[in-house]
Amino acid sequence: MSVALLSSLPFSSPIHFPSSKFKSFRPPNATPSQISPLNPPPSPSQSPDKTGVIVIGAGLAGLAAATHLQAKNIPFLLLEASDAVGGRVRTDFVDGFTLDRGFQIFITAYPEARKLLDYDALDLQRFYSGAKVFFGGRFHTVADPRRHFSDSLQSLANPIGSLIDKFLIALTIIRVLSKFDFDILTADEVETIELLRSIGYSDSILDRFFRPFFGGIFFDRELETTSRLFDFVFKCLALGDNTLPRNGIAAIPEQLAAKLNPSSIVLNSRVISIDHESEEGVVVNLQSRESLRSDLGVILAIEEFEAASILTGKTEAKLPARSTICLYFSVDEEKVPVKEPVLLLNGSGRGIVNNMFFASNVAPSYAPAGKALVSVSLIGVYSGVREEELVERVVKELSDWFGEAAVAWWKYLRMYRVEFAQPNQRPPTNLLKEARVRVKGGGLYVCGDYVTHATFDGALLSGRRAVEALLKDRAAVGL
Repeated sequence: MSVALLSSLPFSSPIHFPSSKFKSFRPPNATPSQISPLNPPPSPSQSPDKTGVIVIGAGLAGLAAATHLQAKNIPFLLLEASDAVGGRVRTDFVDGFTLDRGFQIFITAYPEARKLLDYDALDLQRFYSGAKVFFGGRFHTVADPRRHFSDSLQSLANPIGSLIDKFLIALTIIRVLSKFDFDILTADEVETIELLRSIGYSDSILDRFFRPFFGGIFFDRELETTSRLFDFVFKCLALGDNTLPRNGIAAIPEQLAAKLNPSSIVLNSRVISIDHESEEGVVVNLQSRESLRSDLGVILAIEEFEAASILTGKTEAKLPARSTICLYFSVDEEKVPVKEPVLLLNGSGRGIVNNMFFASNVAPSYAPAGKALVSVSLIGVYSGVREEELVERVVKELSDWFGEAAVAWWKYLRMYRVEFAQPNQRPPTNLLKEARVRVKGGGLYVCGDYVTHATFDGALLSGRRAVEALLKDRAAVGL
């Protein structure tokens, strides 16, 4: 079968499901007419069951891979172990509050995201372009001069870095904007902190701004993350806005999933092993003891440590993952001490809070009428520290920020300990790893932000690159 013929296959080509235990995906707000029925299960003699491309994992990378397969009219089956799509990008709705599972911000300038997502439909709510830094017992504004010129002028004399530091920020913007993304992601690298020191930034701006700001993005306050990722994110920040979707961060994967053939997404289906040396081709074995054989290839779109478990000796997680804790509180709207949609950073060098914001200031939909939502982030998971103790320490610390009387009104809602928030991308790195897994017979590919770079965009990019590698291999063997 040629690639041209492969691409011309109708998307309705039969995809067989091994049993009625499978639960297909239902897009948000879908009507019954939009839900494709499952194909009837095959007879017991048909084992293992066959399908086109099998994509394992319905996080951003797997959804992107499925999106590109569907665009090529290539039949696929997207298997997800949990009860919903999104992977790490999930949202819970609790008593009228929208709680993202961990501190996550979407940057509008992500290049791959611009190609795949409908920003208008996401109804993105924008943060203030800058931050307020808590230092010396009060808040100091750091503003983007291109968007908040008067604020930036007023901040020139504040203690969050010197005048030279603020000039160096402008030069850093010019430097990253002058480079293509590919050149940034393949450039010589050092740790981010080493890059910033080589540029000439002072210790004051490193400790009071860069560590809490980029430490909150990378979940790495030591800034050991590769300078390649720093430059890429810095460029995206310069070109775009920090935002939250109106209906929570999970609206991003849900939008991708809603555009797919719903009968091709199967939830609650955990893969436990892959047999790539079978005479039947690449065989995917499920926890349910059922098996599927791929006619065209298998794309592993799961976390690196999970891939390492499934592909022993083929994919290996070498560094501990980046971790975080996110705590949510509610408060009456009129008692919110900060009214702007701004990120608040801990520049004091003390305490456990890294950053926080009043989420409902950014997206009013994150809280019910008359209420506000407070989001507080820590770096690390504080293993062995009880939830009650962490809440107590956070409340005490933020009482120093806003006053004990103000924080006394806050009501604790929920805590998320995210042990795997991001892959660790400390140098040396390869942010454009090959998607192809070298196995006997071929047909096996990986994607995820650990294959590219630890951003939403990296996950989306990796999904596309996995499909491109699969199509290239299919063409090479004349199938």
